[in-house]
Amino acid sequence: MGIYLLEPAFKDYIWGGTRLRDEYGKDCSYDKVAESWELSCHKDGPSVISGSGMTLQELIDKEGRQILGTNCERFENFPILIKLIDAKDNLSVQVHPDNDYAMRVEGEYGKTEMWYVVDCDEGAELLYGFKHEISKEEFAQRIADNTLLEVTNNVPVHKGDVFFIKSGTLHAIGKGILIAEIQQNSNTTYRIYDYGRVGKDGKPRELHVEKAKDVTKLAPAETYPDTPVVQENGASIKLLSKCEYFTTYKVDIEEKAEFDADDSSFVSLLILEGSPVVTDGNSDPVSAKKGDSLFISAGTGRFTVEGSCSLILTKIDD
Repeated sequence: MGIYLLEPAFKDYIWGGTRLRDEYGKDCSYDKVAESWELSCHKDGPSVISGSGMTLQELIDKEGRQILGTNCERFENFPILIKLIDAKDNLSVQVHPDNDYAMRVEGEYGKTEMWYVVDCDEGAELLYGFKHEISKEEFAQRIADNTLLEVTNNVPVHKGDVFFIKSGTLHAIGKGILIAEIQQNSNTTYRIYDYGRVGKDGKPRELHVEKAKDVTKLAPAETYPDTPVVQENGASIKLLSKCEYFTTYKVDIEEKAEFDADDSSFVSLLILEGSPVVTDGNSDPVSAKKGDSLFISAGTGRFTVEGSCSLILTKIDD
């Protein structure tokens, strides 16, 4: 049991920028640092326990699945993946399948996810579902004649905005947006439209139109209700999303706040601002800074976050 500082895996997708390196101190030599996979046991980008060379999955294998908590017993694998995403340019218009389709076709779980807008340029927008319900025939025709964007829902975004994206929801992060993404532990994405871009090999990037037709919900996105900010144990806490896969909060701390990593779930902390010190009273304090991610084992018990900071706290509820 304990508190672990993590080192992320990185992705250099063509739409990425340099903010994760320049502003968040990410140690990455890529020209473009599109994503940092902050809390990950996925084979495509595992995070590593800082200073040990041990992946998070290796820690779980060593210590036993009890460090994930009893609420994770219903999942075959580590349940979530947390990323920071720097969209210097528009991401492709895409969709993720649900569990049944993804397991049958791709051999891994589907993806429901949540976006928290960490920062954005003035006038930035993202794509979130459709303006109105359309038929499968219209969807296919608009993909074929490149008029799909005429019926998609573009949403202006501001710092602090939250978007809950259930599997099957058409979506795309727009340029000039920095996002924290909490999602199911999956890397299955179906691209539908990609602005005619080419990849590093000079060829158009692969599209997955037929699969997208199978799984896309041809209607406006289901929005998550806004929630109030509550004061608790020295922190201002706002519930961002709650679903069967993850529960996520935005937490603002002025001086010091206490939390609990009981036997039911591990706790993830993603630091958005500040340089807090995290301690459980039994082991050495862990110092963190803006952009850092920490994994706190289930059963650690009460722990303290000291220092002015803002963070995203994620756990698994029953």
